[in-house]
Amino acid sequence: MNQPIDPKSNPVTAIDILLDPDATMMKNAEAANARLRGNFPQGFALDETHQPHVTCLQRYVKTADLEKIYEAIGKVLTGEKPASWKLKAYKYYYLPWKEIGLAGIVIEPSADLISFQRKLIDGVAPFTERTGNAAAFVTTKEDPDINQPTIDYIASYVPNQTGSKFNPHVSIGIASQDYLKKMLDEKFDAFTFSPAGLAVYQLGNMGTARRKLRGWDLNH
Repeated sequence: MNQPIDPKSNPVTAIDILLDPDATMMKNAEAANARLRGNFPQGFALDETHQPHVTCLQRYVKTADLEKIYEAIGKVLTGEKPASWKLKAYKYYYLPWKEIGLAGIVIEPSADLISFQRKLIDGVAPFTERTGNAAAFVTTKEDPDINQPTIDYIASYVPNQTGSKFNPHVSIGIASQDYLKKMLDEKFDAFTFSPAGLAVYQLGNMGTARRKLRGWDLNH
């Protein structure tokens, strides 16, 4: 677990409650990321601050309530067995932004995933904020800004990315839209994988999971 966030200097935190995938998904995501960086070298590599993951819920929350949020997530986990789920990855997609796109591997939204997301939404609801600003996110000297689409996306995640609109995926990198359009036209070899962990991260620009705040190993 990383250092806690100071609620005085950062009263609102943009968080991502996510599933860590097993080795099968990691291998596929890393191969796709290497390919994208070949087209767009200034894009991000999958590393300690850009971990492959399946987002279940993104929200602005009260920093002072983070420990209560972890407790609420723990209660949800007691009634679930995510490590036993068999999730199917079946295609690529991307979110356009200017001339580039943020690409991902899309996962079928199973009944388990949708139910789990709803329980997480209900569990953290008492601690959420309507919106936040760049201070709620992780920024660095190399990546000092948070673009407005990212700020707005988190604010509208519920309801725009939940329930029947849930689009579970693993982000794999950035490339030009022209390259991504060609990539989407290729045949995708579907595969199955399982969650290996659950974690809460503080978000960075483009909705990336940048700073791990709390984690749970699902295999124990």
